[in-house]
Order: sequence, then structure tokens, then C-alpha cells
Amino acid sequence: MAPRRRHRPRRRGPRPRPARRVELSRLPAGAGLLPAGSAGVRPWGVGAGSMSASAVYVLDLKGKVLICRNYRGDVDMSEVEHFMPILMEKEEEGTLSPILAHGGVRFMWIKHNNLYLVATSKKNACVSLVFSFLYKVVQVFSEYFKELEEESIRDNFVIIYELLDELMDFGYPQTTDSKILQEYITQEGHKLETGAPRPPATVTNAVSWRSEGIKYRKNEVFLDVIESVNLLVSANGNVLRSEIVGSIKMRVFLSGMPELRLGLNDKVLFDNTGRGKSKSVELEDVKFHQCVRLSRFENDRTISFIPPDGEFELMSYRLNTHVKPLIWIESVIEKHSHSRIEYMIKAKSQFKRRSTANNVEIHIPVPNDADSPKFKTTVGSVKWVPENSEIVWSIKSFPGGKEYLMRAHFGLPSVEAEDKEGKPPISVKFEIPYFTTSGIQVRYLKIIEKSGYQALPWVRYITQNGDYQLRTQ
Repeated sequence: MAPRRRHRPRRRGPRPRPARRVELSRLPAGAGLLPAGSAGVRPWGVGAGSMSASAVYVLDLKGKVLICRNYRGDVDMSEVEHFMPILMEKEEEGTLSPILAHGGVRFMWIKHNNLYLVATSKKNACVSLVFSFLYKVVQVFSEYFKELEEESIRDNFVIIYELLDELMDFGYPQTTDSKILQEYITQEGHKLETGAPRPPATVTNAVSWRSEGIKYRKNEVFLDVIESVNLLVSANGNVLRSEIVGSIKMRVFLSGMPELRLGLNDKVLFDNTGRGKSKSVELEDVKFHQCVRLSRFENDRTISFIPPDGEFELMSYRLNTHVKPLIWIESVIEKHSHSRIEYMIKAKSQFKRRSTANNVEIHIPVPNDADSPKFKTTVGSVKWVPENSEIVWSIKSFPGGKEYLMRAHFGLPSVEAEDKEGKPPISVKFEIPYFTTSGIQVRYLKIIEKSGYQALPWVRYITQNGDYQLRTQ
């Protein structure tokens, strides 16, 4: 990973006028981010029937109940006996769905290792929130027991019952942050003390994702803007699909209860302040961590929040826009009947010269029956991976505005196998530090804490490959 550069905050201009509203998603305490496509939903437990899970079960692969918790009492606990027969029937028919029904009961389920996690409900529950909760249960259990499987469930009944009681109350999620749960539900035995112990302040605190009394000798904030490029190019060179999937990840080591304010070169803000000609980015499908004050963002586009301690994802976004291929691949493949096949691959970097792509890997598919490889390249190294039927051209450092050539030669058997599956595409892996495809920039990052200590903010930009494929002729 690239070293970070010290970020020097810029002075803010005049207070902008209110911007137009955008659709946002937000989760409650400790829930992290919602799945894509869930924009506009309300926080957990808001509104009648928004969650309303009646019970949660953990089953083995045969459908036997390992542990369960009845939260509402409006669904017979024996209803879960119908789950496995229905699942097997739907699987045989090829119509398996993450939501199964028996009478008026709905089973919402996920599979993890050798376990099924099932939530039941009779009400009109918000299904996306139920599934998000089940995945959060998996995350919490995994952080407690390292690996979540049947054996870890059997060995930790008492702790799991305690966790289920804290995770949900009357069908509504409560504290789902494992860091907070670990403050008062531990795997160690404790002697009985006189007097009822007080729950940690974070359980009842409005800022449930951060504990009080945190202290660091050196106060620092690390912010990473990471963008993944998804690209599909046809054999004749046309871009069929392109998008940018971005996230802002943070590592926070700050004392006390600080407030952070982050400003981006967001297009909505720039348009409303008369700076539309400035370099700006129109973000789509924005998802925020639950710590962000959404009303403040909708008002003046400032991302204001009290951060969790340690590492977390502050926000994610997507830009469904035309992306110029950062690394362009041209291929000429000549197949000589019953004797050999030759490849000529040209790789060209199509980004600015001052940037450099690191750890570039170009994966080129070859026939399953190819043998006797020979390679020649102007830079990097090439290796044959027969188990994957591909050659991998590795370039440790690929500066912008450069192009390199690689030739490969394979022998073929005299009896040619019929190719029924077609030609797999060439795929590329890379990482470009100090660079973002969208052009998003951090305008400022302010740290405000009542004690007035000085903190160091560090910002880093990284662009990497996502699903990056180029078809061959």
C-alpha cells in the first residue's frame, strides 16, 4: 500500500445555501452499512412493522435447532420444523428463494458455513433490514468465537443467549456493535459482586458506537479514499460496461469524544454555491455509516460525525459513468492448426505520466491442452499457470503513458479438442496510489474536541481494479 501524505486543511468559504435532497441509507447503532439498493429506508425500529422479527433460530445442515430465541411470541416456535422440507423442495424445483413461506409465516434465512440462520415473522417486515440483521449476527458471533460453525454454537450456549438478548428486543435490533457488546458480555468468568453492576455508558448513550474515556498519547486520523473500477470491453474495443465503486475508510485514534467534519468536492454543493465550473463529482448511491448526521449533510453537504474508535467504513458510493480504460490491452492470437498457438499482447497505461500502477497482473487465458510454453517480454515476468489454463504477465511498476509488449508461444496436440465454452476474457489487476478515477477530493478534514488537543489527519487516494475484463477475438 502507498504511504500517506499529510493532509493540510483548507480554509472554508462562505456558508453554502441549502442543497437539493439526496436519497441516503442509514443503519442504527452498530449496524454498519445497508446492502446496495436499500436507499431511503428508515433507521431500525422506526415505524410499525419496520422490522418485527418474531424469532431467530440457528439450525444445523439437517434442520435441527441448535439454539433459538423467541422475541414476540406471536409465532409458534414449532413452525421452524417446516423450514427444511420447504427449502429442500424448492431446491429440487430450482426455485429456491431467500424468503420461504408456510401458511402465514415467512422464513428469512441465510447460510453460513454449516449453519442456517433463520428469522420468522407474521408481520409485513422490512426484509432488507431483517437480512442485514442476520448478517450482523454472523459478524458479531464470528468476532466472539473466531469461527462460526456448529461446534462453536454448542460450546458457547450461555454467551450466545446473552448476545441474542442484547442484539434484539421484541423483534427490534438494539446494540449490534461487537466492540460495545464485548464491554459487558465476555467469555471470561467473573465473581459475583454485591450491588447491581451499571451497564456501560455506551449502551444507553446517544453515541452508542463510541465508548467514553478513550485516551491516546498521539492523536491521529487516517482516511483512505479507495475506488474500484469495473470494466467490460468488447473484442472490437468498445466499452460495454463501466462503473466506479468507491468507499471512504477511516482509522481513528483520537482521545475523548471528538467531532469530525469532512468536506468533499461534491457536485451538488459546487452547483449551489455558483462554483459549477470547478472540478466536482456527482456521487450516486451514497451510503453512510450510522455515525453521520444526515440532516447536516442534506443542508450544506458537510459530513459531520462522531467517529467510532478504530477502523470503519465512513461511506460508500457509486458512479455509473463512462470510464476510459486505465490499462488498455491489445491482443493478437494466431492459431496454427495442429501445431502451435502464438500470442502478442500489448499493454498500454492510459493515465497521467506522474502516476504509476503497482503490482499489475494481466491474466491471459490459453487452451487447456497447450504445452511447451515460451515467453518474451519487454518488461516484467511471465508464468504459465496450467491449473487455471492461463498465463500471468506481472509488471511490478507500470508508469503512466507507457506501453509494453509480451509474446508467448505454445505447442498444441495433433488432435484438436473442440472448444464449446468460447474464449474467456483477459482480466487485469492493478493498484494506482495518489489517484482517483472519479476525481473526488477531500477539501478539508477538521477535528474538534473540547480539550482542544492537536491531531494529525492523513489522507490517501487509491484506485484499483474491480471486475476488469477485456474480451478477445
